[in-house]
Amino acid sequence: MNDLPALITALTICAYWFGVGVMIVRVKRHSRAIPILAPKQPLERFMGVIFIPVVALWVILPWLAQSSVRPMFALPAFVAQGPVYGVFRWLAATVAVLCLLATARCWARMGKDWRMAVAVGEKTNLITDGPFSRIRHPIYAFQILLMICTVVVVPTLPMLLVAVVHFALMNVKARNEEKYLLQTQFDDYSNYVQRTGRFFPRLS
Repeated sequence: MNDLPALITALTICAYWFGVGVMIVRVKRHSRAIPILAPKQPLERFMGVIFIPVVALWVILPWLAQSSVRPMFALPAFVAQGPVYGVFRWLAATVAVLCLLATARCWARMGKDWRMAVAVGEKTNLITDGPFSRIRHPIYAFQILLMICTVVVVPTLPMLLVAVVHFALMNVKARNEEKYLLQTQFDDYSNYVQRTGRFFPRLS
């Protein structure tokens, strides 16, 4: 296990999901009535059933790629043979760490308002400053970027398939949250949508 970009990325992913666990405990302590791991919406529950194995594979595959001899899970030969691609892998590993740090900033800004699922029937604050001033879902955006970095560092077929499912889930989840917030936050959220992008800042 001497592949440093893969090792850095694997440790970053573990740290990311450890951070999610810390946020769950933190919010749960603040209010035991909040259903952190049991979403009320059927769509959110369905996505959760898919998301859990996706996260598990995301954590496991980078470690497996460094030690497996099976072609499906092992790092492809071109990873070691191409010095140019090696530069991209180091760049991706560095960006992955930056994604973790940027996400930690988002977690800190949300504090007790952080949720894993749509907070049906619960009064929540609309956060529009800091990391949320130009992007509506910066946490999802950084998570998607972290996944892209993972695929660059660990370009295996299983990792690519996990990434495709992850991208689809993040898009559906973001749209579902926006639909709910438009129904509950009305003009405030509508105005916020008009001046921000979902995962990328608006150019105009």
